[in-house]
Amino acid sequence: MTTTVLGPDALAPSPSKGPLVGVLALQGDVVDHRRVLGSVGARTRTVRRPEELVGLDGLVIPGGESTVIDRLSRRFGLREPLVAALRAGLPAYGSCAGMIMLADTLVDGLGDQQTFGGLDVTVRRNAFGRQVDSFETDLDLAGLDSPVHAVFIRAPWVERAGASVEVLASAHGHPVAVRQGSLLATSFHPEATGDHRVHGLFVDSL
Repeated sequence: MTTTVLGPDALAPSPSKGPLVGVLALQGDVVDHRRVLGSVGARTRTVRRPEELVGLDGLVIPGGESTVIDRLSRRFGLREPLVAALRAGLPAYGSCAGMIMLADTLVDGLGDQQTFGGLDVTVRRNAFGRQVDSFETDLDLAGLDSPVHAVFIRAPWVERAGASVEVLASAHGHPVAVRQGSLLATSFHPEATGDHRVHGLFVDSL
């Protein structure tokens, strides 16, 4: 996953109304998530500092490198406020590395890697293999009326899902989309396709 170079926050005209969704902007495909969120009716804000969590209706944690997201969240003093916000009920959607960061338990993490937690799942990092093992497939996903085209890039999968976790989609015998209360996570990158329905599911729940 290539790192997006962040420019000015104003990417395109943003809705004047609608839920305010933060996009964690420490590393990863921030710009694409903001663009897709805007297309499904959400206002967006990049989140790099604790004070930028205030007033959010939801948060998106993008794909990228989970180890880098973890390290930078601690360096910038964002980790603990973000964890507290999730525990207090802030809705969140995590894609790929975002799924890893929302998991309560991580397999194959590096060193002292930590997650933000919230989802009662065990996630295996890079479960589908390396960059050369990236693939695309169509998946049936609960809540959508037709298959979603899913892009997997060094993707995780869910090895264990708690009783309160709803599995929305599976690939190669493993859950790759899950929901628990106000938390949604996918192993794949819906922001990388023209199908905005996964983001729509999240925004519609806010």
